[in-house]
Amino acid sequence: MKSLSILGSTGSIGRSCLKVVEKFPDHFRVVGLAAGDNISLLTEQINRFRPSIVSVSKPASVEPLSRRLAHLYSGCRPKIVSGTEGLDEVATHPEAETLVSAIVGVAGLRPTYEAIRMRKTVALANKEILVVAGDLVLRAALENQVEILPIDSEHNAIHQCLRTGRREEVRRIILTASGGPFRCWPVEQLEEVTPELALQHPTWNMGHRVTIDSATLMNKGFEVLEAKWLFGMPVEQISVLIHPQSIVHSMVEFIDGSILAQLGVTDMRHPIQYALTYPERLETPLTALDLSQMPSLEFSQPDLAKFPCLELAFRAASRQGSLPCALNAADEIAVEAFLHGKIRFREISRIVRQVMDLLSNRDNMSSITAVLEFDRFVRKETRHIIARDYTH
Repeated sequence: MKSLSILGSTGSIGRSCLKVVEKFPDHFRVVGLAAGDNISLLTEQINRFRPSIVSVSKPASVEPLSRRLAHLYSGCRPKIVSGTEGLDEVATHPEAETLVSAIVGVAGLRPTYEAIRMRKTVALANKEILVVAGDLVLRAALENQVEILPIDSEHNAIHQCLRTGRREEVRRIILTASGGPFRCWPVEQLEEVTPELALQHPTWNMGHRVTIDSATLMNKGFEVLEAKWLFGMPVEQISVLIHPQSIVHSMVEFIDGSILAQLGVTDMRHPIQYALTYPERLETPLTALDLSQMPSLEFSQPDLAKFPCLELAFRAASRQGSLPCALNAADEIAVEAFLHGKIRFREISRIVRQVMDLLSNRDNMSSITAVLEFDRFVRKETRHIIARDYTH
């Protein structure tokens, strides 16, 4: 039986992960949960899975959670911690064998890094960790002989395809993208995009930032950076194809011309189950893909003129140092400004480009502390640029 700690248990990935755990009670045990402000849902999760330790984002939430638990049961209640130290405690708990890293943003970087140092297997759903600190994280994983198993459907698909051949036999990795809600819109019409329209993703149900990043294709750019580190591939051997049906989750082309693809329904529980049960496969109660009902499959090249965020991500991926961190931080602040009606949709990419051009690339990103300090600096500078140049 595998013992799990889950960062981001009340988010969409965390909830799906717990559904998988429920289906296989003889294979998994939850020992740690970390959540944000959704105390009500966290209380339900604690009551259902009885972890040894739980973490909340704010110290002020500790007492309300404790009172709720006191009303539920009189037995041994979990230890309740909070803040960044709480995340570290959950991630590195002695009972946990595997960490599911699904907390959003750079908040997941330090606890995941610490879990790797404690030789925990990591099931990774947080793109930002490898985007901003891929070199540090992968070096730590190699030194501690830790396996990082991707939960993202695209990288999970690549991981599965790569099991059929050696890395030196790979010609390129092909990431697929739905294209988002504006795939067929003319460029000039993108000036009319509102947050409400951008949040209507045609395929996946995700958090607000990820949904906007999918609409700009920045999310796919982050996946290019993630693939670079996860699979040790130079960016020149990573490409993106638009695939609106989201049936082929990604592909690997080998040097003999063979292309292997992983197909499946759009349900995150499938890649989560794969990551949690690896290297084994368990029979799933989930819906399988019915090939007889499958629509025609379309593939096309992304329009970089329409979606310049993807080009910016490739630019960052071709460099070492701080540029990927600047890309991520500037994008997060720009997306936040868009969602609050402060900037227009197409200004997201303009702001990110301006920040990347303004901040010189730093090669000295030799520690997690240095990465997080630079991340805070970029966020501050991006807010200043938006207030000065883009407030309408």
